[in-house]
Amino acid sequence: MLTGKRSGEHGIVGNGWFDRSLQEVHFWKQSNRLVHGPMVWDTLRERARAAGRNAPVIANSFWWFNMYSGADISVTPRPQYRADGRKVPDCWTQPPQLRDELQQEFGPFPLFHFWGPMSDIRSTDWIACAAMSVEKKFQPDLHLIYLPHLDYCLQKFGPEDPRIDQEIREIDRVFEGIRKFYEQRGVQVVVLSEYGIAPVDHALTPNRTLRDAGFISIRNEGEREYLDAGASRAFAVCDHQVAHVYVNDAADVAAVRAALLAGEPGIEQLLDSAAQRALGIQHERSGDLLAVAAAGAWFAYPWWNDPRAAPDFARTVDIHRKPGYDPLELFMDPSIRAPTAYVARQLLLRKLGMRALLETVPLDTSLIRGSHGRVESGTPYAPVLIADGLDMLDAGPVHATQVHDALVHLVERA
Repeated sequence: MLTGKRSGEHGIVGNGWFDRSLQEVHFWKQSNRLVHGPMVWDTLRERARAAGRNAPVIANSFWWFNMYSGADISVTPRPQYRADGRKVPDCWTQPPQLRDELQQEFGPFPLFHFWGPMSDIRSTDWIACAAMSVEKKFQPDLHLIYLPHLDYCLQKFGPEDPRIDQEIREIDRVFEGIRKFYEQRGVQVVVLSEYGIAPVDHALTPNRTLRDAGFISIRNEGEREYLDAGASRAFAVCDHQVAHVYVNDAADVAAVRAALLAGEPGIEQLLDSAAQRALGIQHERSGDLLAVAAAGAWFAYPWWNDPRAAPDFARTVDIHRKPGYDPLELFMDPSIRAPTAYVARQLLLRKLGMRALLETVPLDTSLIRGSHGRVESGTPYAPVLIADGLDMLDAGPVHATQVHDALVHLVERA
């Protein structure tokens, strides 16, 4: 959306991928330098320079890959990871002093309401307030604002659950405040989503299938099983309804494909490098095979068969250590009888200088009721673009790559 390119060019093949040089999986990195090619602000500045106009001012509030970018103003979550294991809520901003200004005005960024079992409207409220403060301070020509609320509750409950009605009212309240604020200032509001959340009722576990077929290498540490990605013949990096499958030896690709198709009947597509290239999504970061789940299914990362052998991070909110996306981090494990007391005890142990894991995450994949990643053309779960003044777009579905030109058009028209 911000480059006008497909992932085969810009390189963001998912929320995480396997780094073949380091032989490690990395998720949720924030450096904008990971994005290849010019961004929408680069296009706007180049066109302004060619036309002899002043360069536009760009702000980015919580769109990802937001650190060290060419945007003039940036606000993004950036917790402090203390040596004693504590995770302290914080944010990162450009210019740097904006970090203290926003947190003095609105309090610390509510990290634990942004992600984890306590995720709720409070983080979206904070982002909206911070965005309006940025508008007052800088008056950017283009301001990208991510309001996360529906993303998480829809994954927990699914789009058909009646509990979603109240969540929609909450986000409507926040959005209406933003809409009125900007329209009173003569700023056009564009509503944009990069995906819609579709209902799911079961998980696929390709790493268990690959393990049973002898492709995965496991390292045992303290009676727990850890994926040894670099030593594995093949493994899957699971990310919602897609999974990149990395195969160490090209000679194994056909056998890996056969094992997955036989062991995971919920796989709708299994694209090799040639098929990915034809779609414009093949990149050096991509898997040798790209699996897409059928409707109603999503990909979970576990490779262990016995829950007692799950790695120590499996039951914790630990987005950087897990070699796959784990939406179960949105839940509090129902087996914990007194969760508030349990969490308070573990936090007290940490304050006393002890290493104490917060094992709040369940392992039951059936809890997840919403996911995304498949192309949802013609369904109620497709993403949307709502804006005035986009007559330059053809009638009918808009491809995500067209959003770049649409934003350029709207900024220049203003």
